[in-house]
Parts: sequence; structure tokens; C-alpha cells
Amino acid sequence: MNVTEQLAKHFREFYFGGNWTAVNLKDTLADVDWQIATKQIAPFHSIATLVFHINYYITAVSKVLNGGPLDAKDKFSFDSPPIQSHDEWESIKEKTWRDAESFANQIEQIPDDLLWKNFTDEKYGNYCRNIQGIIEHCHYHLGQIVLLKKILMSANQT
Repeated sequence: MNVTEQLAKHFREFYFGGNWTAVNLKDTLADVDWQIATKQIAPFHSIATLVFHINYYITAVSKVLNGGPLDAKDKFSFDSPPIQSHDEWESIKEKTWRDAESFANQIEQIPDDLLWKNFTDEKYGNYCRNIQGIIEHCHYHLGQIVLLKKILMSANQT
């Protein structure tokens, strides 16, 4: 297995399972309904907002891997659209799973020599650093989602 295949595998495991933490986004969100997903405990972001935020950066890097510019802005990364129904929440999750699989496929197609070249600009480091950073970013926010879910589901049972 080459480096890009390993990175793609690690990325997929975050979303769909099989990583050594035994926690993944799809299983974590499986029993989260739209009311729980959108409930905000001040000052924290909602689960839905965190899912949007994770996917915001996946979409931005994916665009670069397709030859486009890096035009993501941190200030917009939490601007999730309102969710007002079960169907809207399900649609967002389905888009997230599709985008994740598409991104993993893109990672697999990166030539190994490109991994060590600058990612759009020297200040961002190389492609490998950015892909690893995306995976770390995903795990960081998954931890938040798991904690919020526990708090919200516990409060919902009382």
C-alpha cells in the first residue's frame, strides 16, 4: 500500500469505521435526530454545525485536488444552513458521506511525488501535511460531537 492509499484508508476509517479509536462519524450520527443535531448548548456549536464545519474543509481541499483555487475562509467555516426537518438532516448526512468517499478517492489518485510539493502556497506546507491535517481536524471535532451527543441524549432522556 502506498502513502496515498494509506491516507485515504485512514480518512475513510474516520467516516465509516475501522480506525483504532473504534469511533467513526457515521455510526456516531446514526441515532442523532435533527432536533438533537441542531440543539445548541451555549457557547458550543451544535452537532450539525460541527458536521458542516468538517465538510467545509473537505470540500475546499477537494476543490484544490480538482485543480481549483483554495478559496475557503475560516470565518465562513461555521456558517451552516438551518436545518428544520428530518429530511434536511438526512440530506446533509448523505452529502457528507458522498463527499467523504469522493475525497478519499481523490487522495488515492494523488501521485506520491505531489505529496511533498507545496499545497497551493508554501505557507500551507505540502499536500501530505494538509491531508494529515484534515484527518486530525476531523478527529478533533468528532470528539466534540461525541461529547455533545452524550450530553444532549442524556438531557433528552430525563
